[in-house]
Amino acid sequence: QVQLVESGGGLVQAGGSLRLSCVISGRSFSVSNMAWFRQAPGKEREFVAAISWNAGNTLYGDSVKVRFTISRDNAANAMWLQMNSLEPEDTALYYCAADFRAWRNIAREAKEYNYWGQGTQVTVSS
Repeated sequence: QVQLVESGGGLVQAGGSLRLSCVISGRSFSVSNMAWFRQAPGKEREFVAAISWNAGNTLYGDSVKVRFTISRDNAANAMWLQMNSLEPEDTALYYCAADFRAWRNIAREAKEYNYWGQGTQVTVSS
C-alpha cells in the first residue's frame, strides 16, 4: 500500500520560511516523479513544483518561482519543498503527489499524478 505523508506546515509571518517534507512508503521512491500542489479555500488545486525521478528536471509554478525550491533524496525516500519569502497568498493546504511512471516527463497537471498525501497546512500571516 502506497502512502505519502507530508509534514512541516505551520503558521509563519510574511517574509518567513518553511520547509515541507514528503515521505513515501510502499513503493520504490526512486522510480517516481514527484510534485507539490496546494489548495486554498474556495480555490482550485494549484501546481507548485515538480521534480523528476533522478532530480534532473524541475518545474515551478509562476507564482513560486525563485522563492521555492524542490528537492529529493531517493535513498531517504523523501522530498522537500523549501519555501522562502512567504506571502499571505501562499496560505493553503499543501499536498505531495507521485507518478510512478518515471519514464514520462514531469507534469503540471494534477491528473498526471496517481498517488496523493493528505496535505499539510501552511498559513502565512501578514
